[in-house]
Order: sequence, then structure tokens, then C-alpha cells
Amino acid sequence: MPGETILSGAPTKCPDCGKEFDKFEVLMSAAGYYIGTQCDCGPYSRESEYYDNEEDAQEALNTGIANWR
Repeated sequence: MPGETILSGAPTKCPDCGKEFDKFEVLMSAAGYYIGTQCDCGPYSRESEYYDNEEDAQEALNTGIANWR
């Protein structure tokens, strides 16, 4: 959905704390590992689909070949 992720047009700055997102990182949730952003407020965006393990998510981030949303 347009504007749901930073890659599709969501703001690159958290409206609550003002943190500017300049890079993606590997994050974890109950559903698995994903590429996204977070700030002091918590998770902000999920840019990729979920991965079963951290290594696969990190490889996708490092190579840029990810299952982007």
C-alpha cells in the first residue's frame, strides 16, 4: 500500500520523537526477522517480508536483494 513503508513514501522522520531514519536494520518481532527502522518510540517501519532467521535477513540487507514490501 503506498505510503505504508519508507520505500513507498512514508515519512523518513518519526512524528513522535523526531528521529530521522537514514538506514535500515534487521529487527525481530514475534513473527520473525525483518528489515525496517526503529527509534526510541519503538518499531517504525517494516520494509521487508519476514525471514525465518537473523542471518537470512542480514544477508538480504547487506546485498539489497530482499523481499521488499
